[in-house]
Amino acid sequence: MSENIQNKALFSQVVELLQNARQQVFRTVNSTMVYTYFEIGRMIVEEEQNGKDRAEYGKKLLKGLSEQLTNEFGKGFSVENLDRMRKFYKIYSISSSVMTKLNLEKSATVYQISQDSIFQSLTGEFESQKAQLLISFFKLTWTHYIFLMRIDDINERRFYEIESEKYNWSVRELKRQYDSALYTRLALSRDKEGILKLSEKGQIIEKPKDIIKDPYILEFLGLPELHQYSESELEEEIINKLEHFLLELGHGFTFVARQNRITFDDKHFRIDLVFYNRILKCFVLIDLKIGELKHQDLGQMQMYVNYYDREMCLEDENKTIGIVLCQNKSDLVVEYTLPENNEQIFASKYKTILPSREDLIQLISESK
Repeated sequence: MSENIQNKALFSQVVELLQNARQQVFRTVNSTMVYTYFEIGRMIVEEEQNGKDRAEYGKKLLKGLSEQLTNEFGKGFSVENLDRMRKFYKIYSISSSVMTKLNLEKSATVYQISQDSIFQSLTGEFESQKAQLLISFFKLTWTHYIFLMRIDDINERRFYEIESEKYNWSVRELKRQYDSALYTRLALSRDKEGILKLSEKGQIIEKPKDIIKDPYILEFLGLPELHQYSESELEEEIINKLEHFLLELGHGFTFVARQNRITFDDKHFRIDLVFYNRILKCFVLIDLKIGELKHQDLGQMQMYVNYYDREMCLEDENKTIGIVLCQNKSDLVVEYTLPENNEQIFASKYKTILPSREDLIQLISESK
């Protein structure tokens, strides 16, 4: 019996080792391929700069190179893909992150690498160091970078890049977060310094307000915007798509309960959804409201939060956060119902369809 247990333990350890090795090999191969595409882009750009009529010369260069590489290596080197590599180099060769990583010291000599001369011809040893750093810098797949290159704002692009790396977003998840204007929604509640931090470190959660979005985008529920549905139906759809809802809530959320009953003075109350945020170390209560937000809704949430703070929280846990999700709200009702120093109760709109990016940005601007 004990021998079987030991064999199982050994098997599990070997399996974990092999799986980690496979992942490491995949990451290394992927990073090397992305770096290779970056270098191809560099060579194309430098060759174009030697052409007299750059625009016309560039077209001929890409076409000729595409034909030769396709004959030699097969698919993957169309004119369109080569042009992507060219654009990839142009975008990321001026990235401040790349420049920081490439500011290396060799012996007592410090190589000052400017934006214009960052990839100039260097010594073999330094060239090798540069290659290794770039390989380690490119952590996402080529498909991720193809999508990221569509984002013109360098701060916004860097934010999505950091979040994709940190939380292992698939390209589908990345696209969904971009389409729902995650960066813009988070930037809304931050000052200039806070917006800059988004592009340098991604989303940093330090206080309750950092996890709040307004609006929340719930297009994955499949509920038409004008469809008549009850609060219980909305809740049911959220539970059915809980993984998607957790992604929309953000980092650190775990599901605790639905229709959580609390009782005092022989009266029963039910909280629609209860979550826990591991980063802030606190409970997060969510109530769902159809239609316009009323001041009574905020008062009810205040009661739920007070109950959890006094009866449910452990000594080392922080104060409970309450979020009322509604279809519409008056900012003045929220302002005059909640205390001025409020850091626990929040009201946010939700949308059950994905608006166009322009409509979404306008919606966010209106709630400022």
